[in-house]
Amino acid sequence: MTILIPILSLIVTVGVYLLSKKMYRRWKWFVFSPLLVSPVVLIGCLLATRTSYDAYASGTHVLLDLLKPATVAFAIPIYKHLPLLRKHAAELIVSVMLGSLLAFASSILIARLFGLELSMLANLAPRSVTTPIAMAITEKIGGIASLTAACVIVTAILGMFLGPLLIRLLSIQTPIAKGVMLGMGAHGGGTSKAFEFGPVEGTVSCLSMIAAAVVSLAFAPLTFPLLMNVLR
Repeated sequence: MTILIPILSLIVTVGVYLLSKKMYRRWKWFVFSPLLVSPVVLIGCLLATRTSYDAYASGTHVLLDLLKPATVAFAIPIYKHLPLLRKHAAELIVSVMLGSLLAFASSILIARLFGLELSMLANLAPRSVTTPIAMAITEKIGGIASLTAACVIVTAILGMFLGPLLIRLLSIQTPIAKGVMLGMGAHGGGTSKAFEFGPVEGTVSCLSMIAAAVVSLAFAPLTFPLLMNVLR
């Protein structure tokens, strides 16, 4: 049974993801998003079978390892639309820099509003960056990688839901603006939603997500300790 748990965990995880993805493609309804359905169903399975997280993770860590090469694959659409991205390079750079700063500031605001301890900031701060980079950042600034991963997923789900609403509410028309907002605000989940708008929106979202990850990875370990000293 000890050997079977990791194998079953991997099979069930992949199966739940593929099923929820199929449902989302058919009905395009937010509640069927794999980012929302998969964790809810899997947590329910673990609780029902009284399976520990460590036993579950021993079989599914390979999926986590695949996140890094999957992130690299985002370079393909960027290469296809390179001339367009060069044309709007200045707007993209400014948008990503400001977006990274706002993401950091909003994390502090959330922590303050909900009365969270300052130590939780290390888990919240990288929440607007794609999961593997966010986990690397939080380890550098003293956070807990698994908690940060949960914050990243919640951010992605909210971004997939709120992003299209804001685009309609603010009458955002240009593909560049739509892509930057979704990629910067909701990383992988936002990029998935951006490709539903169109290939240019998806490509810009990819680039914004990667650029935000690079900016955060470069500056968060330097600025976070200084910020903590100020807040204390």
